Amino acid sequence: MALDGIFETYYSNKWKGQMNRFESMHVLLAVVDAGSLSEAARRLGMPLATVSRKVAQLEGQLKARLLIRSTRQLKLTDVGREYVVACQNILNDVHEAERAVSGEYTAPRGDLVIAAPVVFGRLHVLPTVCEFLKVYPEVNVRLVLGDRTVNLVDDQIDAAVRIGELPDSSLITSTLGSIRRIVCASPAYVAEHGIPRHPRDLSVHRCITFESLTGPRTWQFRIGARTVTVPVRSRLVVTGAEAAVDAAICGLGLACVLSYQAQAAIDGGKLTPVLQPFEPAPLPVSLLHSGRARLPLKLRALLDFAAPRLRARLQAPAGAPLTPAGAKRERTRRGPQH
Repeated sequence: MALDGIFETYYSNKWKGQMNRFESMHVLLAVVDAGSLSEAARRLGMPLATVSRKVAQLEGQLKARLLIRSTRQLKLTDVGREYVVACQNILNDVHEAERAVSGEYTAPRGDLVIAAPVVFGRLHVLPTVCEFLKVYPEVNVRLVLGDRTVNLVDDQIDAAVRIGELPDSSLITSTLGSIRRIVCASPAYVAEHGIPRHPRDLSVHRCITFESLTGPRTWQFRIGARTVTVPVRSRLVVTGAEAAVDAAICGLGLACVLSYQAQAAIDGGKLTPVLQPFEPAPLPVSLLHSGRARLPLKLRALLDFAAPRLRARLQAPAGAPLTPAGAKRERTRRGPQH
């Protein structure tokens, strides 16, 4: 073989090895995030054997054990924890380099991933995103609607809307407004069972629990300056707010949901709010993004476009389900990322 052919083969194999290493790093991070090889394989759309082989290859190349596998759980070794942090930094650097080369720092273009709660996302975020896409034709958006809390870094989310108190973190947070937690029932249910006048009256009522918002055995209320926990009997527990609202409309019982989730049914006379003087403190609504030193222009454009429009939507009078945001614009929270 000619000398130039030897060099070509050497560097070609070396480059393929680096690409395989990057892929293996990505697989390892997916395994750690999922908590098991099988769940990571499902999320990645890979055969379980492939996921297991790539992790084993990494351990072989490093000559170190990264994971402790058992039938019940999967844990990182001390070396594994250090290597995972390094992998995250390396892949983030590669991602930033790709952003720079693709021109994301010179004009708003490229793909964005936005996460939001299901109903809030459909009612408020989706219309805002549609307006944004009309103004920025070179930007594409993937809108991820779900009521579970996502990790912006691990799940590669550019921006997220969160409802509820936020733990301290290094995420950049813009306050958009706040939302009431309400209890409501159908006129038919109220006619048959009466209106609860005090939270303690719930002990003789049928309740419908949306489990992402509250527990099936106790609900929270505010009595004077105190927050109190009241026992309830949940005849139905659901994982989706729309299901809780539909069950209440059917007359099954009293539903505890966020105000915007039931607003259409309230406006249409299908549901009636109760126990309003005892509503707990409203939950804040926030727009989050990671605290990168240099934001791609597509993300900066989205934040500047979406924040004031979402604030305006929350301030719009619709049975006053929402409280407008205060004057605070943006703040940084320190601590673990979520």
